[in-house]
Amino acid sequence: MPDQLVQLNQLTVQFDDRPVVDRVDLTVRRGDIITIIGPNGAGKTTLIKAILGIQRASSGRISRSSRLVIGYVPQHLSLESTLPLSVRRFMLLSGRSDHECLAALERTGVGHLVDASVHHLSGGETQRLLLARALARRPDLLVLDEPAQGVDINGQAALYDLIRQLRDELNCGVIMISHDLHLVMAATDKVICLNQHVCCSGYPADISHDPAFIETFGHQVAESLAVYHHHHNHRHNLHGDVVTSAGHHGACDHEHH
Repeated sequence: MPDQLVQLNQLTVQFDDRPVVDRVDLTVRRGDIITIIGPNGAGKTTLIKAILGIQRASSGRISRSSRLVIGYVPQHLSLESTLPLSVRRFMLLSGRSDHECLAALERTGVGHLVDASVHHLSGGETQRLLLARALARRPDLLVLDEPAQGVDINGQAALYDLIRQLRDELNCGVIMISHDLHLVMAATDKVICLNQHVCCSGYPADISHDPAFIETFGHQVAESLAVYHHHHNHRHNLHGDVVTSAGHHGACDHEHH
């Protein structure tokens, strides 16, 4: 299919003969936002690394579209603290032009930090820098490992809103891992619950009622999980405030179920 970016068929990754990812089937197409959730040790990051091609599969198959460009946002940015490195220099290490790097920084809201040290950025600024580096590649597929890691609660909604905007602008696919179930339900189109194998998958509004979800996360989590459906007449700014199409600020209007 022309819109198909990645397809996994019975993908298995074993460490010491123990399956960490067990017979996973997954298809990602342009326009998809798919979020992988699951307990610690469930194999989420291993699955992401297999999709990226940096973790070899033990069995099964991964099919990628020809000339697929992937933009990857890792969970952590690990840099030597004594290494002097500006935001501009960090971006240029990606191999993109200065113009492409600056445009990506502006698009993710951190263009004003171009001359700042990467060591002095907040958690939210760091995640937007990593997203800008991925964006500069003009990816067909964005792969995000805990994109809201280290971001305060006000900035998380804005960050997820930005990811949806980039999906629309690039017509790309998005795969992300997240631990924050409430934000996942607001930000994604499809949820996959992984615990070595795919326990359950589906639309956010449905998955919290799935017996496999309840078994994995417990009745208390399932019962307390509010599913938020955004009315798409607004977006969030860098501070998490709602900006309507007319440019006004206001409260976020969600439906609660």
